[in-house]
Amino acid sequence: MSSPFGLKLMFRFLLAVSLLFTEPSISATNGFDLSNSEIPLEKIYAGGPPRDGIPSIDTPHFLSSTVAESEIKDHQSVLGIEIDNISRAYPIAILNWHEVVNDKVNGRSIVTSYCPLCGSGMVFSSTSSEGDLEFGVSGLLYNSDVLLYDRQSSSLWSQLMGKAISGPMQGTKLHSIPATHTTWGLWKSAHPDTTLLSRETGFQRDYDRDPYKGYTDHKGIYFPVETVDPGYHPKERVLGIEVNGRFKGYPYSELSRTTTPITEQFNGLNYRVYYDQDTNTARATDLDNRPIVTVSSFWFAWMAFHPDSKVFTQSDLLKR
Repeated sequence: MSSPFGLKLMFRFLLAVSLLFTEPSISATNGFDLSNSEIPLEKIYAGGPPRDGIPSIDTPHFLSSTVAESEIKDHQSVLGIEIDNISRAYPIAILNWHEVVNDKVNGRSIVTSYCPLCGSGMVFSSTSSEGDLEFGVSGLLYNSDVLLYDRQSSSLWSQLMGKAISGPMQGTKLHSIPATHTTWGLWKSAHPDTTLLSRETGFQRDYDRDPYKGYTDHKGIYFPVETVDPGYHPKERVLGIEVNGRFKGYPYSELSRTTTPITEQFNGLNYRVYYDQDTNTARATDLDNRPIVTVSSFWFAWMAFHPDSKVFTQSDLLKR
């Protein structure tokens, strides 16, 4: 492991292993009170950076799609949302460095989150019964996935679970907002009036450099997860959906063997799944072509959180 990626992987792995043999401490928990954590403490890992060591973007600035051409290329990845007919795109190149964007759309408070280790981008309403919440990066992980925290109560929130796992708000769920992990070219074509998160974030970062370069191709993951399913490459991208407490995943390699859209019925919901061969991206809508809540993540992450998930295969279509 002489490459920079290999050295980084080794360092994080050794850090994780060392935590297996130590009692939780202030340094290991980044100062968070985990006394009521619904996740066993030995399964929560310090990722390396301290609380807010990965800085959230709290005053985001946006560019029109025409001005944005100077900052992004058509093939580059974004997380796109549409709220009240207002479209926005958040470049993955920026989210890799910040993981959290606290934002408002038409007066509605939202948080856009991205975990580079799980490849998962999710957007939530950040309005709660306690008022609007502002989120940061805790520096802690569960199943290799980022644990956010809200600055109002210091509760920890699991991104892929979409809920608080410790602190005063433990058990509270966030309302998910449909978000599409796609390319800038596809997103602006479908949403010509979209705006794009600007690189003027207030921080000095090289957004042309991927701090996780090589990670998506490597089979290794940085931290232990509760469930490992060998069915696909750990970094195989999967489009995941939850319907009334049940889960189904659509591996992109399976979708690539079909002609989409495919119409699906799962746990009482009818929807369509689309896959674009040229960009290796996927999305889902209801039968009226409105986006539904999904998450695009790596295979290992989807199965770590949802070990009982149904998994779509191309052969499923032959049985219909």
